[in-house]
Amino acid sequence: MVSSLNNWLEELGIVHQIEILHNPNRSVLIERSLKEEEGVLTNDGALGLITTPYTGRSPNDKFIVDYQDRSDLWWGDVNQRISQDDFCRFQSRITAYLNKRKLYVIDCYIGTDINYRLSVRVIAEFAWQALAVQNLFIYDSLVHTEEPDMTILAAPGFNSQPVLDHVNSKAAIMIDLHKKIVLIAGSKYVGEIKKSAFTIMNAILPDFNVLPMHCSANVGDDGDVALYFGLSGTGKTTLSSTSDRKLIGDDEHGWGENGVFNFEGGCYAKIIRLNRDHEPVIWKATNQYGTVLENVVIEPGTRIADFNDARYAENSRAAYHLDCIDNIMPGGIGGHPKNLFFLTADAFGVMPPLAKLDQDQAIYYFLSGYTSKIAGTERGLGQEPKATFSTCFGEPFLPLTPNIYAKLLKEKMVAHKSQIWLINTGWTGGDYSTGKRMPIPHTRRMINWILQGEHIGSSYHIDPIFNLSIPNEIPGIPTDLLYPVKTWKDKSAFNKIAKKLRTDFDNNFRKFERFL
Repeated sequence: MVSSLNNWLEELGIVHQIEILHNPNRSVLIERSLKEEEGVLTNDGALGLITTPYTGRSPNDKFIVDYQDRSDLWWGDVNQRISQDDFCRFQSRITAYLNKRKLYVIDCYIGTDINYRLSVRVIAEFAWQALAVQNLFIYDSLVHTEEPDMTILAAPGFNSQPVLDHVNSKAAIMIDLHKKIVLIAGSKYVGEIKKSAFTIMNAILPDFNVLPMHCSANVGDDGDVALYFGLSGTGKTTLSSTSDRKLIGDDEHGWGENGVFNFEGGCYAKIIRLNRDHEPVIWKATNQYGTVLENVVIEPGTRIADFNDARYAENSRAAYHLDCIDNIMPGGIGGHPKNLFFLTADAFGVMPPLAKLDQDQAIYYFLSGYTSKIAGTERGLGQEPKATFSTCFGEPFLPLTPNIYAKLLKEKMVAHKSQIWLINTGWTGGDYSTGKRMPIPHTRRMINWILQGEHIGSSYHIDPIFNLSIPNEIPGIPTDLLYPVKTWKDKSAFNKIAKKLRTDFDNNFRKFERFL
């Protein structure tokens, strides 16, 4: 296969390679990474490295090729246009850079359901990137015998030139949805590889009546599937990684004719201030041989990872394979979901901790995708959280117009009688400067109240500002928590902030009127 791989690389524009490691063993990749001084080992055998200056996704540097023959692409601030000619020129420049270098080529897949699976080939400049790809995608060490469906070139050492390449900075992420080629320059952050691949999946799957979703998923002993939607920092991974339910996946899924299926083979968990007691499953997976740690402080003497130190980034990450978790769902496939949870980290502290949504509200909050971005998940954010609306809880990864995803969600939740819930994992008793973060044990208890069927027959009250149905009581939860205004000392300040947020919701939703 080496010869055919060389030919394939040459057709791509990469020639005169010094060395190619095709699907190398993870130990080889770790050895290479240490030899090349890319990273260091922790005392538990995880590989730690720093990705500065890019410690999160760079949304202003993402571009999609404009073929001008598709009316379903959603152009705007998130999906910026790049011409076919500019893409081809940039590909020529990035492949020329990769010439005469050691390359790591990983053959893998996206999609546990073979009916929708894509084969992927990643060409990486660094050994640790290749290891992260093996951890995050579906990897079986087998070489693709046919040309891959998707190709990703990751060259962090190559800096784009804004004037020449018609981009915005030294980093550039370009995606060709037709050829299924991704070009990544200037950024080491492995989230760019992962999310670019999923952007292509999000463009393809609706044609097969599959709803692509930015969510985690788990399943109970009786086969009931639960989905957890939300942006980074809202608790998708934390709330879905529990010892009493099998994990299907933690970030990207499809909802097709046969149920829910995972896109990937691993987890990319946010681990700043990781707590061993509150997040034991993630803690165990993070502190294992072969896990890749991004931007985690590792003490030089003890080699112990300090998850509380944010000197490099608030967005520290662990990339580990699902095999690191004991209670995973074999095959990464579950049935149709019984419950969907929309997670928001409300920095203003006015959203209820739990609310039951009707069908119209479900579409409203799905399209709104409200949360507060936490510092570090993207470049350009300050230290304080920023309130934002991210369509379908995954706007940066959605290349198609939002009505396409909303229509699929409505059809599927009606057909399978799925219940939708809104969960606030953010602040209570005040905003982010005066209140406190919602305790994880409280959120877990509320979710288990639903998953275990304790909620059946419960009574609800209507929130007067957001018109949401909130349980009157949940055993084990302080009653005042279910009445957000009661947790604030300054009631007038609460009402003022809550009404302002409701206005922000309605103003944001107007942009969808032309689609609905």
